[in-house]
Amino acid sequence: MSILKEKYEAVIGLEVHVQLLTNSKIFSSSSAAFGGAPNSKVDPVCLGLPGVLPVLNRQTVNFAMRVGLATNCKIGRHSIFARKNYFYPDLPKGYQISQFEEPVCEHGYLDFEVNGQMKRVGITRIHLEEDAGKSIHAEEFVGSDETLVDVNRCGVPLVEIVSEPDIRLASEAVAYLVELRRIVQYLGLCDGNMEEGSLRCDANISIRPVGGTELGVKTELKNMNSISGVENAINYEIHRQIELLESGGAVTQQTLLWNADKGIARAMRSKEYSHDYRYFPDPDLVPLEISDAWLQEVKSALPELPRARKNRLIAEYKLPQYDAEVLTATRPLADYFEATAGACADAKAASNWIMGEVLRYLKENEITIEAFSVPPGEIAELLNLVGDGTINLKVARIVFGAMLETGKRAAVIVKEKGLVQVSDTAQITAQVRMVLSDHPAEVEKYVAGKEQVVGFLVGQVMRATRGQANPKIVNEVLRTELQALADS
Repeated sequence: MSILKEKYEAVIGLEVHVQLLTNSKIFSSSSAAFGGAPNSKVDPVCLGLPGVLPVLNRQTVNFAMRVGLATNCKIGRHSIFARKNYFYPDLPKGYQISQFEEPVCEHGYLDFEVNGQMKRVGITRIHLEEDAGKSIHAEEFVGSDETLVDVNRCGVPLVEIVSEPDIRLASEAVAYLVELRRIVQYLGLCDGNMEEGSLRCDANISIRPVGGTELGVKTELKNMNSISGVENAINYEIHRQIELLESGGAVTQQTLLWNADKGIARAMRSKEYSHDYRYFPDPDLVPLEISDAWLQEVKSALPELPRARKNRLIAEYKLPQYDAEVLTATRPLADYFEATAGACADAKAASNWIMGEVLRYLKENEITIEAFSVPPGEIAELLNLVGDGTINLKVARIVFGAMLETGKRAAVIVKEKGLVQVSDTAQITAQVRMVLSDHPAEVEKYVAGKEQVVGFLVGQVMRATRGQANPKIVNEVLRTELQALADS
């Protein structure tokens, strides 16, 4: 890393493929859903059989405009589809329908935070295209030396988001990708699942001397199916290129496949240029024309985006930046928080509870907030019982567990189990005196100046009252009684 900082800098651009959440494929009526038996979600159009004609799925254009507007792009009112010609087993037509010279979106940018600083990366273009199939190679089948092909994914709609080479570090690439994934999830056009391939990232990487302006020879990294994989692969390739140049070698323009298990990349093929694909306008598809009315319709339906929502939560609910960042990680989580905070007397208490108890439960049970069984209003009711002194936080956790188990509301559980917090000073004083009588050694330690025994004695009082005593009053009474003993 020191060599990179002192002598070289990396120049990185990302190509992010986003699988669109449409019911059908981009040019045919076959299902675009993930999974299913191999080669079961196919039709003559995505197989390219003679005599078929593609028909553009309008929703894919809506989605492309959405992500274009969210990344400050210019929306092309006139764009065309082209045939990208190459031959590979998982591309039965021998070409892929994509956009080349006239994409639907271009000249945008994305702002995001990395290491406490704002960073802007330019967006070169965003274009629509169809996905190819999937080749399943020999290493995935023990004892097999064959390559199998599943064409279910052929024709699944994608937008490809191509960045400018404005990224210099793997950490910046990760922050850019995380922000972009949050945006497409907020827009409702992709689930962002890299493991299932609904969001895929390729990285173009070159290095040059620090302060240089000319670009070095670039390589392309593929097969990165996780955020950590993107970071590890980019760091690997940066250091590989540095070591190659330092040893007197030269970087070759090629495509590399990342192997996450081994932590290395291997050469797949020499890197192609655009002319290698022999692009030409698809004769079966008319140009795409976007009217003012259509564009305005898409603009008016845009949701609040993650950065804007985070800033609003900070301003409106007086949350710390960390809380707002966590709570806006996904749109459903942010919705859940706002619904809870709207019915809760203390928004910060709602934030704390959701980030603590709720997210812990989701993680332990491997579910998302959408599958969480307790509605926001019932969490607010529980927290309001804490806020008005009916129960304390320790009891609230017990009640929360009972809510999850029974589906009952907090107030019902508190009443049934007799969990109302004890705030009667006389009652608490009696309990405190009993505890002090049972622990003379700790009293002597306090009199001798050892303040730390107070915490132990508070715990004993809370245990004696089954956690129902008001901790604040317990603390006050206990200190008064201890001081009286010390003065006697």
